[in-house]
This record gives sequence, structure tokens and C-alpha cells, in this order.
Amino acid sequence: MQSTTLILLLGLLAVGAFYFGRDRSLSLVGGPGKGRALHSLPGYYGYFVAIWVVLPALALLFVWILLEPKVVAALVVDGLPESYRSISAGELNLLVNNIRNLASGDVVSVAVDNDLRRAAALFNDYSGMSRVLLTVLVISLATLGGVLAWRNIRPELRARNRVEAVIRWGLIAASSIAVLTTIGIVMSVLFEALRFFQMVPWSEFLFGTTWSPQTAIRADQVGSSGSFGAVPLFAGTLLITAIAMSVSVPIGLMTAIYLAEYATSRVRGIAKPLLEILAGIPTVVYGFFAALTVAPWVRRVGESAGFEVASESALAAGLVMGIMIIPLVSSLADDAINAVPTSIRDGALGLGSTRSETMTKVIFPAALPGIVGGILLAVSRAIGETMIVVMAAGLAANLTANPFDAVTTVTVQIVTLLVGDQEFDSAKTLAAFALGLMLFVVTLCLNIIGIYVVRKYREQYD
Repeated sequence: MQSTTLILLLGLLAVGAFYFGRDRSLSLVGGPGKGRALHSLPGYYGYFVAIWVVLPALALLFVWILLEPKVVAALVVDGLPESYRSISAGELNLLVNNIRNLASGDVVSVAVDNDLRRAAALFNDYSGMSRVLLTVLVISLATLGGVLAWRNIRPELRARNRVEAVIRWGLIAASSIAVLTTIGIVMSVLFEALRFFQMVPWSEFLFGTTWSPQTAIRADQVGSSGSFGAVPLFAGTLLITAIAMSVSVPIGLMTAIYLAEYATSRVRGIAKPLLEILAGIPTVVYGFFAALTVAPWVRRVGESAGFEVASESALAAGLVMGIMIIPLVSSLADDAINAVPTSIRDGALGLGSTRSETMTKVIFPAALPGIVGGILLAVSRAIGETMIVVMAAGLAANLTANPFDAVTTVTVQIVTLLVGDQEFDSAKTLAAFALGLMLFVVTLCLNIIGIYVVRKYREQYD
């Protein structure tokens, strides 16, 4: 039985256990009308039994799934001739992978002989027996846990306390997974970035003005300088982000102010959903729009004004990216403005302020923490955008502040460096982790600035 089917079966057993546990708690006190004699609500007794059905069985299933491939592979290797078992660890892993592929009918990378066929058949036999044994053990453990919990039910059982304790530990585990995942991501990026800085000096990476990550394989190879100066990437990222924010922030804020303070309920009910439709458009569609419509238009307008405009420019990518971010800025700013207490607004109007004066001198400063948070989130979105830049701004790492030139960004280069089969012991591939570390540091600094601004104004208006 497949793992998904087994989990669904456990879910059905848990539903049945819930009703059995609840009915038993009521029957012990003489029926539904005497539920006050129970320590907890009847539903908690049902949850108590269901938990004992699901948790031990899921724990066994998780451990089994982790250990099964290693155990089956070890048993299959023990059945091979001595000539196969005496090979190195790397070759043994490749052999086990070929046996697994042969057993599932996939392509193998070696010639298939009778020994491999017998090993593949043995692999299928062991896998089948493992699944059968797993099914029997999981169902048996679930049944045993449910029966023991069902028999343990009594009116004075603190079922609510036990159920809430399990929920509390589940929430702690979920929070721990999130925190540990974040730490793991940071550590993985940091360690690989440190390997890169052992090959390339950090001063060259941070202050170098030439980005050419192609490294020479042979001594006589031409055109592979291996220059890792990331300044052009940082400049391109900042240029496109600045263009995008110069479009999205004013339009988004003015849209939010109009919808929150000036628009009628009918106009707001129509305009806000239409505006937020932009947030649901895939970024690749924005990329097509930028490459096929905006970029040619920018080039025609620029050339008609006497400027030399590249077919792929930072201005085209920034304009479309700004359009994409408008719903994010507008929605978050609108929520922040509407969150300002009505008493502040009414007090300003009662003192004789006009609606515009109330907005600019009272409501906007009070909503500034939320607005700043939304803008910083929009900046992070702009910095991390990839598809629009690839399709509208190009891949050229040019160090320029001219918005009509082709540029590239940090995220685009990360994708470019990690596309295809790559060796993770070269400076070219490890450069992607160094760029990722820089993005993390920039995002962290933005968050620190946002927290400072939010705390400063929150103390003033709380």
C-alpha cells in the first residue's frame, strides 16, 4: 500500500475513533443529557482517542520511510557477488541507483547482466514485503493505540488538558521547523559563500567592476577570464529597483489614499478588485508584456528624442516591474490607512481641518509604519524579481546608470549560474551562493530599517 493511501486510511480510522471516543464518554455518564458530569466536553474525548490512533502510527510511518531505502539497498547488496561488493563507496551508490532504475523499468547507465537482473528482482521483492509489513504494522499500531485510549476514557479524565498539550507541542514543533529551516538556509548559503571567498578575494567580489564568471578549463583557453566583480550586478539591481519603486510607490500610495478617503463605496467595490487582479498575473506574462510591448515603445520614444536606446533596457524592465508592484503597495497602504482609529480622523475634522489636511497631517503619519512596511516588502519583491529582468533587461553585466542601457541583476545571475549540470567545487557555481548571501544581507538591512521606522512612529501614535 502506498504511503498516501496509508495516510488516508489513518485519517478514516481517526474519524471513526473520534466518534467512538465521544460516544463512550457520554455512555459512561448516562447519555448526552448528563454531559456535565464529564471533566471535559465530549468532543475532547473523541479527539483524545483520535490522537492516539494517528500520532504513533504516523511516527512509525515516518521512521520507516526514512530507513526503508537504506535497509533494502543493504539487503540487495549483500545478495550480490563479491566482485560487486568490493567496489568503492561511490561506485556502490551508482550501482544501487542502477538496480533501483532497473527494478522500476527506467534507463540504466551500465550493461545489464544476470546478476543485475536478479538484484532488481530481489529489490522488488524486498520493497513489496516492506510495504506489506509497513501496512500491517501501521494499522495494528493505530488500532492498538485507539483501543487503549478508548479503554482509558473515564469521566474524570482530563481530556481537554491532554489534547491541548498535544496541540501546543504540535505548534511548537511547527514553529521550530520554520526557525530551523531558516537557519539551515542561511547556513547552507553562508558555508558555500565562504568556500567561494577562499577562491576569490572578497574585495574583488565587492568592489570589482568586471563580471565574467566563466573560468578557463585549460591553460590555453581564450575568453574565460574568471572575473567576479559584482558591482555591475549591484548597480543593475539598484537601477531597476529604483525605477520600479519610482513608479509603484507614488501611484500605489495615491491609489490607496483615494480608495480609502475619497472614493465612494461603489467605486471602491469595483476599483479595488480590479486593481488586485494585477497581483494575480504571473510574472512571466509581465515579462512578455515588457519584451514585446514596453521595450519597443521605450526604444521608439527614446530614439525619437535623440537618445540611443538598447533593445533590452533597464527602463523597460523597471516600468513593468513597477506596474506589477502597484497592487502590493496599494493594498498594504490601504490596509494601514483604514487601520487608523476613527477617533483620530473625527477629531481632526472636528477641529476644522479639511479632508486633505486630515489626510496629510494626521492619518498619513499615523499610518506611516504600515505604509513603510508595505514599501519595504515591495522593495524586496523588486529585488527578487527575475523573469521580467531576463526578458526585458537582458543578461549583460554593464556598469551604468543609464536607464536606456541593458543591465542585469543579482537574481538573474544566480539563475544563470545554477542552470544545467554544474560542479559545486568551482568559483563559477559558488559565486551564486555569494550573491545569495549579499541579497540576504540587503534584505536584513531593509527589515532593520523598517523595524526602526515602525517603532519610532508607533510610540508617537499608540
